Amino acid sequence: MAHHPHSGTGPQADADPEGQAVREHVPRHGLDPPGPVAMDDDEVAVHDGHAGEPSAEAPDIEAPAAGPSAAELEGRLRRALADLDNLRKRYERQLTAEREQERARTAAVFLPVIDNLDLALAHADSDPSAVLDGVRAVRDQAVNTLSTLGFPRREDSGVPFDPVWHEAVSVVPNTGEPDGTVLQVIRPGYGEVDRQLRPATVVVAGNSQG
Repeated sequence: MAHHPHSGTGPQADADPEGQAVREHVPRHGLDPPGPVAMDDDEVAVHDGHAGEPSAEAPDIEAPAAGPSAAELEGRLRRALADLDNLRKRYERQLTAEREQERARTAAVFLPVIDNLDLALAHADSDPSAVLDGVRAVRDQAVNTLSTLGFPRREDSGVPFDPVWHEAVSVVPNTGEPDGTVLQVIRPGYGEVDRQLRPATVVVAGNSQG
């Protein structure tokens, strides 16, 4: 009986090692796991890192420095509070000193007014008419002093009523003047818009139909 050249038996099969090696690498019915796959040198290098270069080592990561302790933070807070308190006390002393200096400057401005009043009273017995003239002069001097300090006198009549400058104490109807016209200044006002000693006390015209 003739032997087939590709049968798995016989001397020819034993003498064909290459064929046997091929058959050993073919999985049987999908049950044998595949063997290791050979890779070129370049592929191995790429797998490990950069092609043709060894992979770079990971840099050392330093541990974060420890922050200040609770005791240190508390000490800093205490020092900051102490500095703030010292600053507040220093400003209070400076403010008090500036107020005292301003009061002294204002009082010194009125010293000539008092001197002129004393002079007018000293001549009251010799010439009574001179006393009246002296009082007028002293009054004018006092008004000018207030104006120098930033508080000019305001006593205009015939102007429209303005709540910024005026305080109405009486309303007179049927005057023939437009409503709200200042008819009379009872007490003059002193000051500017942003700083007033007092508004002028006035009498104004009322509604002639009311």
